[in-house]
Amino acid sequence: MAVEGGHGALTSDQYIAHHLQNLQVCRTETGEWIWNQCAGNPMTINVDSMFWSILLGVVFITLFSRAARKSSSGKPSKFQAAVEIIVGFVDGSVKDTFHGKSRLIAPLGLTIFVWVFLMNLMDLIPVDWIPLAAGTIGIPYMKVVPSTDVNVTFGMSISVFVLIIFYTIKNKGVKGFIGELTLHPIAPPTRGVGLIAAPFIIAFNFILESVALIAKPVSLSLRLFGNMFAGELIFILIAIMFSGHWLLGIGGGVLHLGWAIFHLLIVTLQAFIFMMLTIVYLSLASETH
Repeated sequence: MAVEGGHGALTSDQYIAHHLQNLQVCRTETGEWIWNQCAGNPMTINVDSMFWSILLGVVFITLFSRAARKSSSGKPSKFQAAVEIIVGFVDGSVKDTFHGKSRLIAPLGLTIFVWVFLMNLMDLIPVDWIPLAAGTIGIPYMKVVPSTDVNVTFGMSISVFVLIIFYTIKNKGVKGFIGELTLHPIAPPTRGVGLIAAPFIIAFNFILESVALIAKPVSLSLRLFGNMFAGELIFILIAIMFSGHWLLGIGGGVLHLGWAIFHLLIVTLQAFIFMMLTIVYLSLASETH
């Protein structure tokens, strides 16, 4: 089956591969920068993911700072009311979930929720529009949903992981952090013949708790990536199934609309889950009992 695209007629496999390919740049061993020939290079930069994630971050900062500057205690504008609803929702979620004391958590939760939501929302743009526009100016690949790039989701989750370690050490000290990794869930014996088994129990606890600790950023990133990647792939498959004739295009448009309405729930839910898990993890790191 052939699909018409910005690069002529493509087979279904080629169409899928094209739409799932990032615009990449990397540096060779000779110091030369090359585009889209970076397979196996660990220092590859996904330029489109970087561009869209930074752009959407700037959009978020611009819109919310504008709402803050123009806020009024009288009759608020519709946009101000919408921003206040979002801020109130996040603030309430933080108060209900975070049991420590930190002025960072609420702004962090707001940033995560809105930023991830905006990145996810890009998935509702028809799959061919931006890649076709990019193709007309000589850009061969253009993925517009940063959260379908595992590098982006891992980057955010690693930042959360660093904060988890920071808050754990800040509130419990280095000794408390090491104790959480070595003295739970099985308390090693502290006297008698059982002391012989204590090193083995501590080693077992360390392995178990280290896996649990590392699993937090891994699951956080893969959950967002997996759900958004699957949603993007379904949009691409719908485009393939209903290409080739205008009547099929109408059917594809209806199916696209139906999936987009359902996917809007996923877009919002995944942003909410990423925010809530971040708050929960940081709350556990801040508890001192």
